[in-house]
Amino acid sequence: MKKPKVAWGITGAGDKILETLKFMLEIQKDYGDIVDIEVFISKSGDQVVKYYGISNDIESNFDKVWVEINANAPFLAGNIQLGKYECMLIAPATSNTVAKIAMRMGDTLISNAAIMGQKADVPMYILPSDVEEGVTITQLPDGKDLKITIRKEDVEHVEKLAKMYETYIVKEPKELVGVFEKHFPK
Repeated sequence: MKKPKVAWGITGAGDKILETLKFMLEIQKDYGDIVDIEVFISKSGDQVVKYYGISNDIESNFDKVWVEINANAPFLAGNIQLGKYECMLIAPATSNTVAKIAMRMGDTLISNAAIMGQKADVPMYILPSDVEEGVTITQLPDGKDLKITIRKEDVEHVEKLAKMYETYIVKEPKELVGVFEKHFPK
């Protein structure tokens, strides 16, 4: 019997990328025998995972890893619409990706797949880098802190996504475990 599949989209967000990988590795260990997690990395995401030095961790722990060529290659959007994935995770998601999905701009691999998945009622779980307005501290690849200010416009896009059918906002990487508990109870 074929195992169900989950699509994990990684965008160019450095914020929470290390913590997201930590939880996804735990999930892979706990659920790898019952679900296939396929990884789809945007062009910007590819730069970020290399910048943070985690591309080898992803490639060595997940059987199928693809990097975006264009909005339709690899053929993620079509396969999501055809029901080949139980759900899609976008973790972490840049404010750019969040805005594109909210505004229905499917011009990248991840935004196109999310929009097409929403049209097919495939559950979407999105971990935005910009959830709450205000100042936050993120960690750079060298371990130094970077202070950033999250603007209301970015939060408004997250709020718009949260109102969409079968679209769920994940605020912290540890919440990803709950997605697998919900979809693949042991």
